[in-house]
Amino acid sequence: MNDVARLAGVSPQTVSRVSRGSDKVRPTTRSKVEAAMRQLGYVPNRAARALRSGSYHTIGVLTQQVERTGEARTLAGVLTTARARGFTVTVTQVAHPEAEEVHTAVADLVRQPIEGLVIVQSGRATVEHLALPPSLAIASSDSALVGYYPSASADQVHGVYAAVDHLLDLGHRTVHHVTGPSDSQSALLRRSSWRSRLEQRNRPVPEPVIGGWEARDGYRAGLELSRPDVTAVLCANDEVATGLIRRLHEQGRVVPRDVSVIGIDDLAVSAFLTPPLTTVRIDFHRAGATMVDLVAEQIESGTADGSRRIMIPTELIVRASTAPPKSH
Repeated sequence: MNDVARLAGVSPQTVSRVSRGSDKVRPTTRSKVEAAMRQLGYVPNRAARALRSGSYHTIGVLTQQVERTGEARTLAGVLTTARARGFTVTVTQVAHPEAEEVHTAVADLVRQPIEGLVIVQSGRATVEHLALPPSLAIASSDSALVGYYPSASADQVHGVYAAVDHLLDLGHRTVHHVTGPSDSQSALLRRSSWRSRLEQRNRPVPEPVIGGWEARDGYRAGLELSRPDVTAVLCANDEVATGLIRRLHEQGRVVPRDVSVIGIDDLAVSAFLTPPLTTVRIDFHRAGATMVDLVAEQIESGTADGSRRIMIPTELIVRASTAPPKSH
């Protein structure tokens, strides 16, 4: 800082004000200081600034498996919004959903100088397992934690209901389901919503095919679903739907002439599949951005309302992978 001050011909206090973004510096002086910073490669020391101000302006993020589409897109929303708000982000992921592993990961995060925590997914961990300090600003998109911490998550129930209704209204007697993994709260919510909607409409509830989040899970499920009585399938996500369509094609069943298929997520590639995929659009990016906003509000106000729940609308996108059954 002294080197920058000498080069710019100002006091170290002026350099400090510029590095903090203070508005008490004349524009011409600020330009000279910033030019000196660039010339000398000076970067303000965030740790030292935090010691003076008492704020590290850092938030932690807990996610289960960042390579999964939903979690990756949610994390992108977190990172974009955090940067816009001037937060540094520390990310921790757990490979397995067991409560003890999640507890350890959270404990490691909390030991760091973070002011807030965004929980994208917490596996099987409960509020008791997480054991988070009451002073920490927290926001979550994990359905198991709704009601305990402020949350922002997609209205998956509405999305699944819309998908099931679409298929039944086309004339299908029932809708089969390829589930996501049993360790995912999102997958469990999609499965229970599918079952609930069929029951509400007094339709038979087939045994679900247990799957995962990947195309190969849909491909494997195709062995069980390549039967004449299967005319409509709701898949856990678009990737699963892609694998299922491939296997149905290999079995000589045409989508949607013989089987209608719906995915969930609306990946960018889904509109370019053969046939283009009917799906439920989920705005993961918005969920991540909103969680950062919730954390920032708590940091600024010093209070949190655990009952606050922001539901992000979902939308059924109808494309060419669904049609009335042949006999309809």
